[in-house]
Amino acid sequence: MDKPLAGVAKFSSVFLRLALGISFLPAVADRFGLWGAYGQPNVSWGNYARFVDYTAKLNWFLPASTIPALSNMATAAETLLGILLVVGWRTRITARLSGVLLSIFAVAMTLALGVKAPLNFFVFSAAGGALLLGACTSVPYSLDELPRRNRYKRSYESENLGSHN
Repeated sequence: MDKPLAGVAKFSSVFLRLALGISFLPAVADRFGLWGAYGQPNVSWGNYARFVDYTAKLNWFLPASTIPALSNMATAAETLLGILLVVGWRTRITARLSGVLLSIFAVAMTLALGVKAPLNFFVFSAAGGALLLGACTSVPYSLDELPRRNRYKRSYESENLGSHN
């Protein structure tokens, strides 16, 4: 890959990783009222009970007894995946899991609300981006890159220090 394209690819993967990771976290914060009460601008739920109701609406085909556990699992998954994407730890696996979660969400939204709802919220695009990020072989500016950088630094230092003895 030529240098300009390599720079764009590097920037794009970092941007995509951060955009996906950061996008999970405000949705989780909204469930706990951190953006304000329901009815205020940009607040979808405002409390966890409203999120559980929304989960039930999207998953109308599941027994009602499973909805609280599903709401908890979705919240835990989005929190964990968001944080792991932001810091870049196990990014390829985390991105693939994010893509699967977002794909499931997109299908559930489509079945419950029609195809326009997930399109309005770019859920299919986010799922595709996450799956694409999961295919990246290099994840710059991440915790995943630290071992590679340290190996490179040690190799460089040993080559240069060894030549001066």
